[in-house]
Amino acid sequence: MSSRRAAPTKQTAAPAGTRTYLAGCGRTWALASAEPDLAYTELNFPECPLCPHRVEPDGGPAFCTLRPRGAAHPFAALAGLKFPE
Repeated sequence: MSSRRAAPTKQTAAPAGTRTYLAGCGRTWALASAEPDLAYTELNFPECPLCPHRVEPDGGPAFCTLRPRGAAHPFAALAGLKFPE
């Protein structure tokens, strides 16, 4: 996962070559990146310490996962699984 530092942007048209990334809290960032997800490591918003989307890996800094707006959740495909009884 890539690590990027950027301030969230307002809902405006993004310049060409940028994608809008969405955090679990609903904040968006417009960044020039083709990465499937990014890590927001500043975590400087008041709700960040208790956010359910916060990831705290062993041996690394805590971060929030940013996914391109409109992208399916990484586990969305599991919703259609049917287990034999």
